[in-house]
Amino acid sequence: MPKKLFYEILIVTFLGVLAGIFTGLIPGVHINMVSILILSSSPFLLNYFSPLSLALFIVSMSITHTFLDSIPSIFLGAPDSGLELSVLPGHRLLLDGRGYEAVFLTIVGSFFAVVIALFFVPTLIPMLEHGYPLIEDYVAYILIAASVILIWRESKSRSKSLMVYLLAGLLGLGVLNLPLEQPLFPLLSGLFGTSILIVSLMAKTKIPEQRITYPKLEIKETLTYLGLGFIASLLTGTLPGLGASEAAIMSSSIKKKNKPEGFLILLGSINTFVMVVSFISLYAIDKARNGAVLVISKILLEFNFSYLFLFLFASLFVAGVASFLALKISKIFSKVMSRVNYAKVCMSVISLIVILVFLLTGPLGLFVLIVSTLLGITTGLMGIGKNHLMGCLLLPVILFFLL
Repeated sequence: MPKKLFYEILIVTFLGVLAGIFTGLIPGVHINMVSILILSSSPFLLNYFSPLSLALFIVSMSITHTFLDSIPSIFLGAPDSGLELSVLPGHRLLLDGRGYEAVFLTIVGSFFAVVIALFFVPTLIPMLEHGYPLIEDYVAYILIAASVILIWRESKSRSKSLMVYLLAGLLGLGVLNLPLEQPLFPLLSGLFGTSILIVSLMAKTKIPEQRITYPKLEIKETLTYLGLGFIASLLTGTLPGLGASEAAIMSSSIKKKNKPEGFLILLGSINTFVMVVSFISLYAIDKARNGAVLVISKILLEFNFSYLFLFLFASLFVAGVASFLALKISKIFSKVMSRVNYAKVCMSVISLIVILVFLLTGPLGLFVLIVSTLLGITTGLMGIGKNHLMGCLLLPVILFFLL
């Protein structure tokens, strides 16, 4: 490799890490948004950087994002798409003074997800090549089965869970047909962000002093959750509309007893597994699982094994850097959270989300945010699991494949 290209790759990798820190920590700023900006600016950027460098920037940003996005989810209650349910067990540990420990658990899941995914690359490529065509025509029925499993698990409130799922599904259908460039941003921000923050304000939640403690991890149990995360990531990596949270619930139901600690490892691993598997999917079946990977495919035009190898190696390098940075930043959050007024923090985050929604989606997006927030609050007050709100994506995807 020419020395100039090597230094260019190194620079864009670290720039990608910095961008991933920004997207991971700021609620509402997503890697897909940044990736689309890069694509639209590519005619200018390609005068200074190679297509490979731009792609590596997106890879580094995407991997870093999966390590950092658990911090606002746990400390601020403002989850990124895919980590909606991390708010629940994460918030539980936060109120016990173990917010840092909660982030640490997601990072454990994320880091080992990269290691395991790299180890199984020789198996994953033929599995995706030959397995995906077999299920491609049955995606709708698989998603229906997944929805039934999620609702049936609620033995004491199946009818209410079904109602929430259908209401969220109808809301999703309506929002996705509105003339909005980013319809999911106000929809998911309301269902899983502002609604949780408003309920926290209503309950006058106070954050206790946070301790820098580390969980006692049993190797066998940790490996079990990582294995479940690997299986779940294959579901989310091939089935549109099925997010990390739903896959985590279904895969964790295999275990009779689930601890919050184990569930956080599971969610952290799925979040990163899906990103790494999406690179492999692009090579194996030429399918882009998310917006960032779609942009990579458009920039590179042809995605060969050499690119895949480089991306996977970069992912492992970035995982090490991101783990270190995430733990350092989490310590800062832990020290600050107990000293600030949590009500003011909630109000600040809500205000930030409202401003971003208005700037990015206008008055119509603001209306979507209000409606989805009300549904999220109602669901919480009813005591129904927020995972059923993911019907907002599952139901539209099911109908798309059936009709």
